[in-house]
Amino acid sequence: MKVVLFGATGMVGNSVLRECLTDSRIDTVVTVGRNAIAIGDAKIVDIVHRDLLDLASIEGDLADADACFFCLGVSSAGMNEADYTRITRDITLAAATTLARLNSQMVFVYVSGESADSTETSKTMWKRVRGATENALLALPLTVYILRPAFIRPRPGSPSKTWWYKAFYQVSSGLYPLLRIVLPGSVTTSENIGTAMITLASNAPDFPDRVLRSNKINELAQL
Repeated sequence: MKVVLFGATGMVGNSVLRECLTDSRIDTVVTVGRNAIAIGDAKIVDIVHRDLLDLASIEGDLADADACFFCLGVSSAGMNEADYTRITRDITLAAATTLARLNSQMVFVYVSGESADSTETSKTMWKRVRGATENALLALPLTVYILRPAFIRPRPGSPSKTWWYKAFYQVSSGLYPLLRIVLPGSVTTSENIGTAMITLASNAPDFPDRVLRSNKINELAQL
């Protein structure tokens, strides 16, 4: 498969990229972002593109892709709703609508969050914006899957860029085995997210559920 990956320099996206590189089901990974990635591999086509709201100039590189793994995202801490919406919803939909036009048979897998609000009525800004983004994606002529992980154990060497996420994961990573026992439906790993994405892209007709939480992500990672 040929996969387009957004957010490859982030905690989840970096791990997803590494899973793609070691999986025989993936032939090519087209990474798209504002900055170059720090990994070199024959499978990678790295595209540095500053304006992620307008992908017209790189459509040739995106054509004929079988799947898109969309891992780009930011923390809402300290952000106003307009800026958070531009990054979270507008950039995501710019990518998805472009890819839908290029290939409506594509599988689009989007990393959201456990508490995203699909009713779009939450008083919490990020939950409302994430939910609106999910709804807009599911309305597109694509095979869309929404991943809603709760606690994510990061891959070693792939920490979050957000300092308080990084501190939290450093403190809590040792608790992961206990969390798996106490809250098995709410924990996963960045590696499992990557493997689950590849499984969805490879066998999309076999998975009717379009919104998948941590327990389903972990199940898919084992297939």
